Amino acid sequence: MTRRDTRETGPSGRRFGATELPPEMERVVQQAKRLEWATLGVIVVTIVLVAIVMGSSQAMRAAWIEDLLSLIPPIAFLVALRVARMAPTRARPYGSHRSVGVGHLVAAVALSVMGVVLVGDSLLGLVTAEHPPIGTFDLFGHTVWQGWFMMAVMALSVPGPMILGHKKLTLAEQLHDRVLYADADMNKADWQTGVATIVGVAGIGLGWWWADSAAAIFVGVSIVLDGWKNLKEAVTNLADRRAATIDGARPHPLIDRVERVAWAEPWVRHAGARVRDEGHVFHVEMFVVPHEGADVTVGRCCALRDAIAALDWKLQDVVVAPVDELPAEVHGGRSGEHQTGEE
Repeated sequence: MTRRDTRETGPSGRRFGATELPPEMERVVQQAKRLEWATLGVIVVTIVLVAIVMGSSQAMRAAWIEDLLSLIPPIAFLVALRVARMAPTRARPYGSHRSVGVGHLVAAVALSVMGVVLVGDSLLGLVTAEHPPIGTFDLFGHTVWQGWFMMAVMALSVPGPMILGHKKLTLAEQLHDRVLYADADMNKADWQTGVATIVGVAGIGLGWWWADSAAAIFVGVSIVLDGWKNLKEAVTNLADRRAATIDGARPHPLIDRVERVAWAEPWVRHAGARVRDEGHVFHVEMFVVPHEGADVTVGRCCALRDAIAALDWKLQDVVVAPVDELPAEVHGGRSGEHQTGEE
């Protein structure tokens, strides 16, 4: 038995793929969209300012490239959000929620590849003992070291990503949106990059020629680590791993909750759920072993299906399947006996 969503939209909210969002979740979506547009504006301004003052500094160049990469996650989020709202069709019966996973994969690959390039280029500069020159220019009759402007620009670039990233983390968990989560992670790398670049440029001013390359390597390594973590999560989720929390650290709590609902039914002897992460929403296959002699009716299965679907808006598609024994890959158990770790 499956939960079917109507084609019409009700007054409680607009469609989210095949799901009507509760009003509070619709407000979260709109807030996330505003944050992403604000992020794009901040990044574009930062890119222009860094390009004007970066000179031949490797750390500044690495920061500039990272700023360019930072455009990918918010764009991927806005595109994926639009695609995910498309209604299911006969050709795409599960809807288009997996667009979130695709966007996550695109952002992760870009981060990983460019991080490796930056680390390689910076290591080459360190090995060849490249001394990056930072020039001076005349300002109202005074000779000013360009490094001061570099550090000022980077200092201005720190607060925006720090504030935006913190706000996105909360929204990403509420929406279960991994692209938004990856973007918040990228924002964290952005402000850390700003701090590292300031240190690198200051090091050049103190005569430490290697500080610039060292700061650029730090930036590159942070990008590689972010990229690898997000790439691993994107691939495993697209490969139908059991639904997990937004950070991938543990199975999603909803798995335990849906199994508790099934175990509460008096006609159910054993129950176990197979839950797949479709992007923003979950596909649930609830396998139930009835008590011997129990009258397993369509009405009972529908009631259990509706009870599970009512737990959370993310439970977009629920299937209840009566079986004589649980599938080997499903580990059901009574409340308090559920397995909570990854096997």
